[in-house]
Amino acid sequence: MTEKYGADLIVDSLINHKVDYIFGIPGAKIDRVFEVLNDRGPRLIVTRHEQGASFMAQGIGRITGKPGVVIATSGPGVSNLATGLLTATAEGDPILAIGGQVKRSDQLKRAHQSMDNVGLMKAVTKYSAEVQDASVLSETIANAYRIAKAGKGGASFISVPQDVTDAEVSNNVKAIKPLSAPKFGDASIDDITYLAQAIRSSVLPVILVGAGGSDAKVAKALRELLAAVQIPVLETFQGAGVISRELEHTFFGRVGLFRNQPGDMLLKRADLVITIGYDPIEYEARNWNAEINSRIIVIDDAQAEIDTYFQPERELIGDITATLENLLPAVRGYQLPEGSNEYLNGLHEISIVESQEIKSVKDRVHPLEIVQTLQEIVKDDETVVVDVGSLYIWMARYFKSYEPRHLLFSNGMQTLGVALPWAISAGLVRQGKKVYSNSGDGGFLFTGQELETAVRLKLPIIQLIWNDGHYDMVKFQEEMKYGRSAGVDFGKVDYVKYAESMGAKGYRVHSQNELKQILSEIPDTTGPVLIDIPVDYKDNIKLGETLLPDEFY
Repeated sequence: MTEKYGADLIVDSLINHKVDYIFGIPGAKIDRVFEVLNDRGPRLIVTRHEQGASFMAQGIGRITGKPGVVIATSGPGVSNLATGLLTATAEGDPILAIGGQVKRSDQLKRAHQSMDNVGLMKAVTKYSAEVQDASVLSETIANAYRIAKAGKGGASFISVPQDVTDAEVSNNVKAIKPLSAPKFGDASIDDITYLAQAIRSSVLPVILVGAGGSDAKVAKALRELLAAVQIPVLETFQGAGVISRELEHTFFGRVGLFRNQPGDMLLKRADLVITIGYDPIEYEARNWNAEINSRIIVIDDAQAEIDTYFQPERELIGDITATLENLLPAVRGYQLPEGSNEYLNGLHEISIVESQEIKSVKDRVHPLEIVQTLQEIVKDDETVVVDVGSLYIWMARYFKSYEPRHLLFSNGMQTLGVALPWAISAGLVRQGKKVYSNSGDGGFLFTGQELETAVRLKLPIIQLIWNDGHYDMVKFQEEMKYGRSAGVDFGKVDYVKYAESMGAKGYRVHSQNELKQILSEIPDTTGPVLIDIPVDYKDNIKLGETLLPDEFY
């Protein structure tokens, strides 16, 4: 009879959970799992750093709603996962992480790579546990997987000592198959009736869609509601893409970071704010409800976190899609008063004027020129990923996306370096579709080594580097506060040669026309392409200009 080990049970469990990819780097304490993956199981994507692997797993979770899986060896292999797991947990993206551990007999010694894996990960995950008996590996994975995707998603971490992966397991112990996800009903009839009456009695209701509203089914239900009911909509950064092209007249922008957008004016003017899948970590209510006078009603699948600035008078808790579907007949035909329509038309005009103000310096490209070019080139079913930095404010404010989870931001943790790993995830999940990854020259080198991973996988990723030689998001805010900046400068890198050294094509452009020409000529089937764009950030100071007199940052 064929011998079976703990590692076999791990891989068989992942197969049962229909995991397509597992990202990671091998090491002695977890290498038997890699040996099994050589023969069967999810496709193994070997990365250049464990942090990049954890971001890729997060990208899978963000795009699909199912936990992405990452694996790393003991000691620094596990500790390198922490930033990715923290980002995923904060931003609601499901991940299952498996970490190697020293043998159980070595855990109380100063042994090579020995550390408290579970203690480290408790602070950054929804679930953290160590398996002490190989026979319970599969049930632990099944529970960790369920926890990662339940409610607000996040990271689950399982620590597996080397002698547990290497332990023989009885052939009677079978890998557990996942149970069906529990079905939740919609909010109560009383709550839906209450919201319907609130909408019908409102002069200017506003819908604020957050990350929890970006699920494809929720987006479909919301679009059906908006086709029949006249209510303006705002997105958080992670709610991007919920509004379709056909409903663009209902869209009044994204809000986040600074309280100085037309959308912030709309939130202040509204007499009813309906949040859908909103998480305060995306844009704290103290920013958009500084006056503490907003009338708020919540639609979500979990209770809201209450604070001074976020005190909903009613919560519609249940399956968000079902709640929206049942709300529709109760509010169908609602129309805004004429005065409200005039106000909204004025907000649209403000947005149009802002997006037309472009004056770039010679040999540098203005951020809005990059945004406009991408808007012309990118197809609705293609993915745009944006790293943290000044570029992410420009993109969040001005780039329009019309499909949920096709414009990706890290807005809870604002973690540098997520763009390229997430782009790799998008390239794997949405095969044959181009992915446009945007990074600053600062953030890119946090995970730039994963360009080799993208080359190896032959993914159609177009990596744009908004290059200005500084950590500019910090720079312009320091200048706003102190009149000068500190600790934001670094040396030059030839990103064209960097790309070529890894087998990717590299270009440098100095104008919008050059950028447009290169993007237009890239074949759909090409491997990774990197474009270095010297960017003109002189207008960054406008990103933080005051629009409302009482804004809170």
